[in-house]
Amino acid sequence: MIFEALKPKVLAILQQKTPSREDKLLQICALLRNSIAYYDWVGFYFRNGKKQELLLGPYAGEPTDHTVIPFGKGICGQVAVSNKNFVVPDVRAQDNYIACSFTVKSEIVVPLFVNGENIGQIDIDSNVLNPFTELDERFLEFVNQEIAQLFQNNPNF
Repeated sequence: MIFEALKPKVLAILQQKTPSREDKLLQICALLRNSIAYYDWVGFYFRNGKKQELLLGPYAGEPTDHTVIPFGKGICGQVAVSNKNFVVPDVRAQDNYIACSFTVKSEIVVPLFVNGENIGQIDIDSNVLNPFTELDERFLEFVNQEIAQLFQNNPNF
């Protein structure tokens, strides 16, 4: 399965000594977008200090105007409040969806926890209806867990 083949590549990126945190996260975004056909936009959002909003971090895909997302707004904002994965098979069926592009048909968002605190999330948009499965969720949880370990071991990684 593609996810099993990607796990060592994710680990190799995170274990590099020289690139900054931003560069490592950007490399992960590019790896996922380029390796999984239905991952059309891959990015990270992080909590803005103590504010009830998310700020766009590294991403791979078309530019987005959604650089700041208030908690509760859109799928990402809802995950910031619920602390739970959110899989949207068809974005047109969601009342609280922020449209990033008319081509986006589905989305998956998985929170990133460090020491039990939701500090951000990985967000994937797809131009395909209902492509995400439990395997995507488990893989993205793995990615976030590995990133969280680096945050825990070195907050400035």
